[in-house]
Amino acid sequence: MASGYEILGMHRNVQHRVDFMDWAPGARYCSLVGDFNGWSPTENCAREGHFGHDDYGYWFIVLEDKLKEGEKPDELYFQQYNYVDDYDKGDSGVTIEEIIKRMEDEYWEPGEDRFINSRYEKAAKLYEQIFGPNGPQTEDELEELADAETRYKAWKEQHKDDPPSNLPPFDVIDNGKEYDIFNIVDDPVWREKIRAKKPPLAYWLETRKGRKAWLKKYFPGIPHGSKYRVYFNTPGGPLERVPAWATYVIPEGMQAFAIHWEPPPDSMYKWKNIPPKVPKSLRIYECHIGICGSEPKISSFNEFIAKVLPHVKESGYNAIQLFGVIEHKDYFTAGYRATNLYATSSRYGTPDDFKRVVDEAHGLGLLVLLDIVHSYAAADEMVGLSLFDGSNDCYFHTGKRGHHKYWGTRMFKYGDVDVLHYLLSNLNWWVEEYQIDGFQFHSLSSMMYTHNGFATFTGDMEEYCNQYVDKDALMYLILANEILHVLHPNIITIAEDSTVYPGLCEPTSQGGLGFDYYVNLSASEMWLNFIENVPDDKWNMTKIVSTLIGHRTNADKMLLYAENHNQSISGGQSFAEILFGEINQSSDSMDSFYRGLSILKIIKLITFTIGAPAYLNFMGNEFGHPKRIEFPTPSNNFSFLLANRCWDLLENEVHCNLLSFDKEMMKLDENESVLSRGLPNIHHVNNATLVISYIRGPLLFIFNFHPTNSYERYSVGVDEAGEYKVVLNTDEVKFSGQGLIKNNQYLQRTISKRVDSFRNCLEVPLPSRSAQVYKLIRILRI
Repeated sequence: MASGYEILGMHRNVQHRVDFMDWAPGARYCSLVGDFNGWSPTENCAREGHFGHDDYGYWFIVLEDKLKEGEKPDELYFQQYNYVDDYDKGDSGVTIEEIIKRMEDEYWEPGEDRFINSRYEKAAKLYEQIFGPNGPQTEDELEELADAETRYKAWKEQHKDDPPSNLPPFDVIDNGKEYDIFNIVDDPVWREKIRAKKPPLAYWLETRKGRKAWLKKYFPGIPHGSKYRVYFNTPGGPLERVPAWATYVIPEGMQAFAIHWEPPPDSMYKWKNIPPKVPKSLRIYECHIGICGSEPKISSFNEFIAKVLPHVKESGYNAIQLFGVIEHKDYFTAGYRATNLYATSSRYGTPDDFKRVVDEAHGLGLLVLLDIVHSYAAADEMVGLSLFDGSNDCYFHTGKRGHHKYWGTRMFKYGDVDVLHYLLSNLNWWVEEYQIDGFQFHSLSSMMYTHNGFATFTGDMEEYCNQYVDKDALMYLILANEILHVLHPNIITIAEDSTVYPGLCEPTSQGGLGFDYYVNLSASEMWLNFIENVPDDKWNMTKIVSTLIGHRTNADKMLLYAENHNQSISGGQSFAEILFGEINQSSDSMDSFYRGLSILKIIKLITFTIGAPAYLNFMGNEFGHPKRIEFPTPSNNFSFLLANRCWDLLENEVHCNLLSFDKEMMKLDENESVLSRGLPNIHHVNNATLVISYIRGPLLFIFNFHPTNSYERYSVGVDEAGEYKVVLNTDEVKFSGQGLIKNNQYLQRTISKRVDSFRNCLEVPLPSRSAQVYKLIRILRI
């Protein structure tokens, strides 16, 4: 169910040919067209009957390699070739007769091959024993014979004194029942001898020749780099489509086509690094390959390796999450209208280039997660799966159910076993072929409900169990998680579901969907609403805490972020752009500038530390990228001006300081295991003073969101009496803060005073719009 890529699509067969297989139940005729056959729809077609088309809609086409001039066909019909190594066993010059003789000599016991060489000898002797030398020659002359049991007993009696034979001794025990199951008793010594025998020599491997012998005799039936499409004759007329299982596709231009990717062994990518171990906490850096460069153009995999991967490692993250990697026709969709689920986007490079991205990331100790879109697909017919075989119900539902309510995309038919086969195999393909470490399943609400998640959810359990729930989609998600975790125990699966479906992260054995993490989508929406619509002194601390903690029963499976790519794409703005925009030190509005910096830092710190074991940051936001992302579209005259990241901003002191603060946050988790600790003890939430404080392990976090009020001695309860030292302060000068807390104030000692239900407390300086992290460095026993 999850290994269809091994036979479907284009694959080189060991018997000097290429096999192609695809699923198109609505087609009447199937062939391959491409530059290798002059785009002829008749030269390479599926054979008639079950050898070319089965009853389930699968088509099979064989592309035979072409003999070179002057070369003779192979003598052996089962001749195999090793396309990787230059030489193999068959190149030694040994003949098939010699191999078969050696095989028989090694396998057969003395005398056993006698009955193979003379098949009728035993039958003739048996006939003579029963009827004598002049027995009946026709059926009419045959007299009535005794039953088999009588003849067998007579034969045993006659031969009871014979010496033991080399043939296996068997005896049949019959209990006399009409429908008895016979017990066959054999000689234990003989049984062990047979079980210890090695299988016969694999003559097809002994005759297999190497790559040089194949290149000398044949031209490839479809050379590496050939362009091709699949041609169908359907009730609605002829169609040309990009194969559904194609692994390298050029989707743009007058008409899309697939590329046959079969590089020679010396050019094939060879893996150098092994995937790192899965950490206890995830610090994810979200990336898009095409916009990773500074120049206004589509960047490549190689540019990403050179520029972004070292930056991610240096910044302290331990995983990258890539979106927009899977092939999509329209670049402006950021990859979320995928057209070819088995292909990496050709805009960025070749499949081997993407393997190098994953390999280099693993070499730096980074996990590689992929944003996978199985909740819907592009509606494009020429390059995607829509109307793939001319019918409207091949991969997708028919009618309104087959189209997304608002986005115009196609909705998969998860109840069809062949669609399940396609999607489940796709997940396994990315892991096996590209060594992907995990997936974020995009927009699950679009697939789990027939209303595509566009409904009001109050949390009532009835909303998750009514007629609008797509049970087939739920079953697919259960199968996906179960299969992935069985085949790849270290895989990571993340659910992006705006409805927070109950049981998202519960084990499948307990009725859950089996995800490892779920995304808290409410946090970024809350921060955006506060920044844009709520005055600073009206921020609600209780709402901040309840939103960031989410459902406390599943808080240990939550992935949090202050902002991801959604805030910068689709006409939005990053928090940095909203809060302070482009930095101009000569501006008269420095108060507004410092306000934005302060708010951005405390938002990031509380989101990072308040409870979730996984945190995500979008590329560039770690240093306060002040510009949104705008992909080239007709509305901006296809401009790439904003489809990039301005890395040169790091030469600016403020952006460099913001990056330093982000690095310190990552280092805090690396040194103190903040994210992997248990849920925090949130003991102080004050809507009047706009202060939040919580304890997580030996760390005490204090946040003052008030825009003007600073406190010289603010009392916060602690559960351990002792000395506490500031290990991170958002107001430090090196983080573009004002440095209001002096060095002699970094060490604080508790006093015996009941605050926040604790017997001891700290009285700490607390500047406005700042946050401090204190670490217990010495315990005092009172």
